[in-house]
Amino acid sequence: MKKFAIPFGICSLIGLGFSSCSNADSIQVGGVIHNPGNVKVVSFYEGETKLDSTFIADGNRFKFERPATQERLLTIAVGKNRYPVILEPGKEVEFNVDLQQPETYEVKNSELSTKLQSFAPKKARIDFVRDSLQQQFTKATTDMDANGIQNLRSQMLMEFEPFFKHYVKEAVDFSNANADLSGFYIMSTLDPEMAEPELIAYADKIKDEFPNNRFVTEFKTEVDKLRKLAVGQKAPEITAYTPDNKTVKLSDFKGKVVLVDFWASWCMPCREENPNIVRLYNANKDKNFTVLGVSLDNNPGSWMRAIQDDKLTWTNISDLQAWSSPLIIDYSIKGIPASYLLDENGIILAKNLRGKQLEDFLTKTLKN
Repeated sequence: MKKFAIPFGICSLIGLGFSSCSNADSIQVGGVIHNPGNVKVVSFYEGETKLDSTFIADGNRFKFERPATQERLLTIAVGKNRYPVILEPGKEVEFNVDLQQPETYEVKNSELSTKLQSFAPKKARIDFVRDSLQQQFTKATTDMDANGIQNLRSQMLMEFEPFFKHYVKEAVDFSNANADLSGFYIMSTLDPEMAEPELIAYADKIKDEFPNNRFVTEFKTEVDKLRKLAVGQKAPEITAYTPDNKTVKLSDFKGKVVLVDFWASWCMPCREENPNIVRLYNANKDKNFTVLGVSLDNNPGSWMRAIQDDKLTWTNISDLQAWSSPLIIDYSIKGIPASYLLDENGIILAKNLRGKQLEDFLTKTLKN
């Protein structure tokens, strides 16, 4: 649809009240933008997709209407401000905001939107953190090569992980208190990298709920993809080569608890974690435990020097394809270090444990 189009027919053009245009098969929202200043347009997004925009008309009023047979989560964009609303077919929702106090807004005739409004400050905080992270990352990687970019990404994700984990807890608490579409929509904002177990648990919880909602169905389908690498699933086979060109498979280690450690010689967070893994390996290698180092290097010399320098005495393998390796897809690797702890039958016990977390989990697992 053209930018700034107003596709709502004569009702929106002449500013008639909602009641004259009510339709049980459409969603609609309208209201007043107080003190709009230089803002002339209200835009409407569904996820990252821009659906439409409408000019702010006389009296600073706006209206949006669209055919729909089920609830839709939209974001109303007014200037730099974003507001989530859930629109239900046949309900005439009213939205008002004063741009001199943009954090305070009003939603009428939509209980689900009011619930989202109560969560909005938490969502705004994590969005601010995410945007700050992206800005720092973009600025810092301007002249970096691919390895440097991946290295910085890993460092920054570890730095910001506590913020994301806190948001995950807030979202789960909200969904537990709201067993409706507002709870679903908040859960759908979670990043699978940070909230895989929570998303899987929630999808199981709502497996028989909202059967006719297309967005819920799509959510369940996406979560099913996560299950393939979830705790309790069998790890995909790995086949690669040692520095002396011997073929090794992950299945060769059946009968042992195995830490599959994805790393690279150029990855500074990986190298910083290596002493911890060396210490744990030496302490537990006689307790039916081993490590399989899987490198994402493409330079054999750098890889072998790092193995020697870091004293990685366990089995190390690589296909030397770096980020072109099929293992990237098989293990859904977005960054390194990444690791999978497997039981004696190759079943995933835990993922991405580092430092004290890895030590504590290993102690408990090997004791049992």
